[in-house]
Amino acid sequence: MEENRWSRSALQSYAELVMHDFPPLVPDLAGPDVRAHITPTRRGRAVVRRRLPRRDFTQPDTRSGVRFLGWLLWQQLPVLLLSSLISVLEWLPGSVGPYLVGKIVDEGIIPHDLATVGRLSVIMFGLVVIGIAASVLSHTLVVRTWLVAMYGTMKLVTRKATQMGHVLPRRTPTGEVLSVSAGDSDEFGALTEIVSRFIGALIAYLVIAGLVLSTSVKLGIVVLVTAPLIVLFALPLLRPLQRREEVERSRTSDLTSMATDIVGGLRILRGIGGEQTFARNYSEQSQWTRRAAVSAGVWQGAVDATGVLLSGMFLVALTWLGAREVAAGELSVGQLISFFGYAIFMVWPIQTFFELAQKWIRSVVSARKTVAVLDQQPPWDAPDQPLTLPDAAALHDQESGFVAEPGEFTIIVSAIPDDSAALADRLGRYLPTEDEPVRLDVAEGLKGRAARRARKQQRLERARLAEQDQRLAGQKWGVSLGTVDLADVGIDQVRERIVVSDATSQVFAGTLQSVVDPHGRLSLAQAETALLAAAAEDVFEGLQGGWQGRIDERGRGLSGGQRQRVVLACVLGLDPQILILVDPTSAVDAHTEALIAGRLVEQRRGKTTIVTTVSPLLLHHADRVAFLFNKRVTAYGTHEELLRTNEDYRRTVARALDEPAEGSDD
Repeated sequence: MEENRWSRSALQSYAELVMHDFPPLVPDLAGPDVRAHITPTRRGRAVVRRRLPRRDFTQPDTRSGVRFLGWLLWQQLPVLLLSSLISVLEWLPGSVGPYLVGKIVDEGIIPHDLATVGRLSVIMFGLVVIGIAASVLSHTLVVRTWLVAMYGTMKLVTRKATQMGHVLPRRTPTGEVLSVSAGDSDEFGALTEIVSRFIGALIAYLVIAGLVLSTSVKLGIVVLVTAPLIVLFALPLLRPLQRREEVERSRTSDLTSMATDIVGGLRILRGIGGEQTFARNYSEQSQWTRRAAVSAGVWQGAVDATGVLLSGMFLVALTWLGAREVAAGELSVGQLISFFGYAIFMVWPIQTFFELAQKWIRSVVSARKTVAVLDQQPPWDAPDQPLTLPDAAALHDQESGFVAEPGEFTIIVSAIPDDSAALADRLGRYLPTEDEPVRLDVAEGLKGRAARRARKQQRLERARLAEQDQRLAGQKWGVSLGTVDLADVGIDQVRERIVVSDATSQVFAGTLQSVVDPHGRLSLAQAETALLAAAAEDVFEGLQGGWQGRIDERGRGLSGGQRQRVVLACVLGLDPQILILVDPTSAVDAHTEALIAGRLVEQRRGKTTIVTTVSPLLLHHADRVAFLFNKRVTAYGTHEELLRTNEDYRRTVARALDEPAEGSDD
């Protein structure tokens, strides 16, 4: 019983030592750095067990892909060193075993000394046990380093996405960001595994060289020189392999981007009959990606085949030289057997060297893409003398002349939806989307100087976009709350006071409670009020588990109207001072829209609310309607007043009534 308790305690202590810093700390994403935890004892008392200090991922080195990899490995240096030491023990039976076999033959079998055979066999069995135990521990450490590298990178990309917000898709395609987070992060985990195994293989190789040198200087020199020569001969194959790896990663990112776009617009594609066109385009891109992967696989196979071929030639040469030494009387039969065992075992360290080279190449390709994402900085700089936004004041846009009075329910009507959406973005201090994002790697299929020039041009284009964003974000914004321009206050204060919910807002996976109240600030009554105001009570009733019912990624189990209403409930729960809604009822039927209109006005009574829509069901509830024509507000009034006095307004609303409601599926 005591032995079992000690075993469990030892395993728990080992697990805490190995995984004490998982998940890795990424500031702004993780909670407080808990460096101690309380464990109850059998007598009911609590003891505080201190954890080792965590390595955090505060500031990655993004000066280059290689520097990023070095920084990533440095974060796990203590565990990598421990893993390398255990890896040496894992290689021990294979490296020292042939030496013991030779001793058994020369000192035990030939002279018929069974005692020596038994003693050396016990030692050999001990080495095997050590190797097995080391293999188990090594695997545990490998899983740990892999997870830290992978999830650490994922969290860094997630943090960067939250820092950049809407600016990130302006600079980098969304699919490529997803590819970095999901695919490239896994390459970094694989690199940490092979690094520790490589160190163990290198030490095992040196141990074998030492044993061979102690037996035969000539064969020892062959062992020391041959392995580096094998790696040297295979180096010319690594550069074309790297180029093809880059092409494969680039095409995979393009495929991910295309899949993201298709999934996001699938409902619209079905409405216009465009599924087949996009399916055909996706199929063609898939074939391009497959061919790139096959090409990379061919070169990787060539590298592997070269390693096997040269390792086999080395095995044959070492055996032949050893046999000649035996024939000359300079080696015993047992030593020849040992040499043959060394030759067979040396194939594995050499293969490990090749595997390291291949994974390093893949990791460098992935690191370049990762650095291109992580090196971007948000354009919002804190003002030199920040001001404070007033609590109750009019919101004014100079470019369009739009004014929203405090506490009013104002609706913007425009014949061109993009104009009203652009106005909503300006009111929320969001940068306009004008330029195409820059791919993470444009050097596909290029070599040498051409590839370097392409990457340089890519960096310059990304720098141009960053400079443009910095200039736009740093100048006077032209939207003021009262007398304070939004550029004269910190962006955090703007985001807290002014919330914009546009038509592209998505539903995240999780429970209904976490979707409606992501910050965990609402009471049950407040959450129910927000859900009721958005007319989304049917979502609650349709989920098993109520508030704890699960919603899939992007709300796949919900209709388009249900997703839209859940998003509306979320923003209503935030209860901001100023709320801007872009077409909040575009996907719901007339009955549901009428319910939302009445409840929304009641929910937001006394708070500034701005809605862009042409729906009469909402327009009837507006305190004031602003008509946007040619990007300028040309008329204000109630819905009834504008219908009577403004022909352009009447035509715009009438056209909206004649058009079918796209995506309405409630």
